[in-house]
Amino acid sequence: MRATVKDVARRAGVSPKTVSNVVNGLVPVSPATRKRVELALQELEYVPNLSARGLRNGRSGLIALALPKLETAYSAEIAHHVVEFAHEAGWSVQLEETGMEPVREHELFVKARAHQIDGLILNPVVLEASALERGVTLPPVVLIGEVEQEIADRVAVDSVAAARDMTRFLIERGHRQIVSVGGGERSVSAAGHLRGIGYREAMAEAGLPAREIEEADWAPAAAARVVGAYLDSNPLPDAFFCFTDGMAMGALSAITARGHRVPQDVALAGFDDIDAAQFLGPGLTTVSFDKREFAGRAFTMLVERMQDRDLEPRLVVVGHRIVERGTTRVAVRT
Repeated sequence: MRATVKDVARRAGVSPKTVSNVVNGLVPVSPATRKRVELALQELEYVPNLSARGLRNGRSGLIALALPKLETAYSAEIAHHVVEFAHEAGWSVQLEETGMEPVREHELFVKARAHQIDGLILNPVVLEASALERGVTLPPVVLIGEVEQEIADRVAVDSVAAARDMTRFLIERGHRQIVSVGGGERSVSAAGHLRGIGYREAMAEAGLPAREIEEADWAPAAAARVVGAYLDSNPLPDAFFCFTDGMAMGALSAITARGHRVPQDVALAGFDDIDAAQFLGPGLTTVSFDKREFAGRAFTMLVERMQDRDLEPRLVVVGHRIVERGTTRVAVRT
């Protein structure tokens, strides 16, 4: 016979309510007690009856994580951390790809309102067409990323400040002709828009002209194409600042394919500090932030939102830092 909550409680020496708290993940349990319960769950091969639990408490035990492109290294790292936090708390995670299409965001909101999922962590991309609507009752949702709004919980990095800091970093090392890749004043991407603002602010305060390569597709192949086209028709700049590490990898390919050396001939910087960035030859200088903290804050806020729909919308900003590796250098001027 399948083990019950009472069987697990008896084995762990706790109440059935404590076992439910561990399994459901909505009420904090001390680490020592959680460890005893999890050991009993494992020994008894306990499998929660999700359909019965859903009938009792109106929950499916399932949350969704929706990211623009699941194939990117950044998305994989964020998904990994969210799934780990959810697993520790007894939740399952449904991964979704929005493909940068707001209509898919709307579909996920419909699922959440229909209680097919209990909550949603969403990374919207487009500034003006997000599924969020003022005046409409929202399901439990936490936004991650740069789409700025005041009606839902959000976890973000200050992209304006981070891009400004990276641009200043390059300027302080003697670079004057710095080309950004992935933004532009006409960017519809929230991240591209905000990082472009930070880049332009730093260039303006140094009295330097901004030079921007606009590209909506932030994939390495797209960056290789647009950076290659730039190099084919313009003099080699001092540095490229790419708005993701993936684009920086594509840019590196285009630069080296034309016989230029990084960092001897041109410096290169990225944004996000994905795991692979440190293993490039040379390692990539980039904007770094703690993605585990980022994911953990988002998951915790979602659980709190599922417990209390009446909380005021909150904003958590995760700190950033510049990590210098081999793709930048101190420019020598004569």
